[in-house]
Amino acid sequence: MQCRSHGENPHQEHAFLLAWKEACNSSDYPSVLLVPEGKTYLLMPVSFSGPCRAATITATIKGTLEAPTNRSVWLDRDLREWITFDNIDRLHVLGGGTLNGNGHEWWISSCKTNKSMRCVTGPTALYFRRCTHLVVEGLQIRDSMQMHVAIAYSWKVHVSRLLITAPGWSPNTDGIHVSNSREVLISGCIISTGDDCISIVTGSMFVQATGIFCGPGHGISIGSLGANKSWAHVSDVLVERATLVGTTNGVRIKTWQGGGGFAERITFQDISMHNVTNPVIIDQNYCDSKTPCHEQGSAVAINNIRYRNIRGTSSSRLAINFVCSNSVHCDGIVMQDISLVGEGTYVSCYYMNARVLELGYNFPYCRAAM
Repeated sequence: MQCRSHGENPHQEHAFLLAWKEACNSSDYPSVLLVPEGKTYLLMPVSFSGPCRAATITATIKGTLEAPTNRSVWLDRDLREWITFDNIDRLHVLGGGTLNGNGHEWWISSCKTNKSMRCVTGPTALYFRRCTHLVVEGLQIRDSMQMHVAIAYSWKVHVSRLLITAPGWSPNTDGIHVSNSREVLISGCIISTGDDCISIVTGSMFVQATGIFCGPGHGISIGSLGANKSWAHVSDVLVERATLVGTTNGVRIKTWQGGGGFAERITFQDISMHNVTNPVIIDQNYCDSKTPCHEQGSAVAINNIRYRNIRGTSSSRLAINFVCSNSVHCDGIVMQDISLVGEGTYVSCYYMNARVLELGYNFPYCRAAM
């Protein structure tokens, strides 16, 4: 089913929903929903829901979808998503097209940009919830209000060849955010935003990110985990063949004090860093809060973390920094064949409350903080 323009009507959500209903209920194999090339659609917040009769649905986005610039569209109805796909099996979202979140008004009104503003959660541009056997490929997603792509409560997901862009100063504009999902593969993506290029949070297992370019942004992160004394778990994550340029962090694990659970069996390997401020970091005392975070008697446990073949340059003196909790130490950290040098300065590696094993050749050599 092709989405068609309707004369002077500036909003296309009704046409999209009609096209979706026809594609979802079709007995044809495969069923296709097409956004034509060379056309631009102003699309209000819309949710495409299943379950569907169609054995497979392919949403081919070749044109441009534009989000409304007026924040009240979301705030008046307390909406936190722009385009949502929910409870669909064997969905393919393919493209060549563009999703433009028009996020500028959200960024300048953020409490992180303007301390006098009330903190409001902005919408995610493209949200996949409860999807199985999901393929997302070849889209350009830019200037989201907050996160660009979110994958939640999903299984067997492959995201590839996405171009995700937003200014480096845009707050909370994570590229790809994974939560409560299993068997997720993210490959061949270019991500330049104002927050984490990829963030992997609680409930996520067997996640692989490969062939990723990241920068600017806050790097590739596990977490944050354990906020508000919550229980969190992430396991069996592989990040490999990544290039990070000019990011504030490289590969990072971040957890709040007071939480519970674990982050374990996580590998970062074959990674190139260029002018990265904190290339390798574990922070069990993460605190993204206006009020100070006090030391707690519990923490998310961090175990079996491997760093292998990580090379490049650090723009800060502390290239490798493991700051672990006094109550729950980091255990089973392996550093193998690490080579990080300074941008004209000597660099170092420190760790606190962590058990670190070094294999092969490593520079800088790690020593415990005194």
